[in-house]
Amino acid sequence: MVRRFWKLFYGGNHFIRTNNSPAFYLNSIFYHSSKDALNVQWCQNEFPKVKELTILLANVDTVSGRLVDIDSNSTIFDDDIERDMCTFKSLVRYFVGSPFVQHKMKHALASFITNARHESFTPFSKATEREPIVVDSLTKVSNFFCVSAQQRKFVRLRVCPQITQHHIWIGALKEVLNGFVVDIDCLTSKGLNNDGAFLGGQIVHSCLKFLTEIGVTLDPESSSWMKLSPSKVVGSFDSRKWEDVLLMFNDLIGCFRNERRLKMNVAKAEIMKEGLLHIRDVLVDNNVGYKEAQHQENLVKKKLSKMLGYSSRCLFTLLLYYLYGRVVDIEVDMCGGVYASKSDGKFCLFMGRILTSDNEKMVGRGVKQLDRALGIFKFVWEMAGMKGHLDLQGHIWCVGADNRMLRYRGNTYFVHGISL
Repeated sequence: MVRRFWKLFYGGNHFIRTNNSPAFYLNSIFYHSSKDALNVQWCQNEFPKVKELTILLANVDTVSGRLVDIDSNSTIFDDDIERDMCTFKSLVRYFVGSPFVQHKMKHALASFITNARHESFTPFSKATEREPIVVDSLTKVSNFFCVSAQQRKFVRLRVCPQITQHHIWIGALKEVLNGFVVDIDCLTSKGLNNDGAFLGGQIVHSCLKFLTEIGVTLDPESSSWMKLSPSKVVGSFDSRKWEDVLLMFNDLIGCFRNERRLKMNVAKAEIMKEGLLHIRDVLVDNNVGYKEAQHQENLVKKKLSKMLGYSSRCLFTLLLYYLYGRVVDIEVDMCGGVYASKSDGKFCLFMGRILTSDNEKMVGRGVKQLDRALGIFKFVWEMAGMKGHLDLQGHIWCVGADNRMLRYRGNTYFVHGISL
């Protein structure tokens, strides 16, 4: 496996994977892919624009393809700001690849890492390392490491029993719906008042009520003696099925399919429909005893484990919720790569984030975003039984920031300032 890994990925001291750019960047101006690379005069001419955009976007961050005001933690729906952010990040990628920034970064790393002088490694020196990536499937992560088909099967067999548990499944669905609640409320406050929005909001609340009732009735922490079989209720309705939730998701998607500002919410609802389709015939009956309720839970787990494949984005969403309690895909501004150290034989996975401000709150958010992305990659590395120890390293870029090193959850993060 080690020989295969080196053969397919080794290039100098780097293992690199190219990737597809996320939808967030489709309308951006790709300065970082310009033919003017290494043109010092061009950098000097464009740097004032970078500084201007830094000031304009000082309190704005990007989280999984959406703009966020870090002061209010609310989503920003503004096409002009979105274009400015795309332009800003593309410009910064260009500057990160320029010789003078690379030279400064190499010296900064040498001052923080004692053995850096003995390595020829400089992160983000190649254009493919500076491309954005959206971490949205196990397949994408596995391709990054060149995980074999046999190893992928092994990962799935180890992961599925944990992430398809009934309370994980319900929690992930509720998190998707709560995302709708937040954004619908935000848009309503900005003037979104139509029949579709009102109907969609009603569907969301009905579905959340349905899932909450299931969660209370089938509480995994309850002991068997605490849930007795109830007496038959005369004239009660037939037991509901998961198909009821599927129908609500279909109606919800129909309500907001053409609302561009909710496209990410709709996309995630579409992803979760895959799981709902597989369990649509499973009963959801609140008027049953513990054993019957447990049987319903086990059916959900069994069907999801069997039917959700390794490439399933629904399966990946469940993994995100299992690990981090969130369902949004993770966006990384610079995908980085894997570096093989000659001195100790270890591997180092590095990725980067681009921020508009180096204040403590913004940097903290950037570190946590990187930590989640890096954590997913290391999780797959370990589950696949890859040979060698993998260290994680994050890099944060900001105009005018002071170079410094941070530690978070045992991993190393570097803050780099960009200047001429």
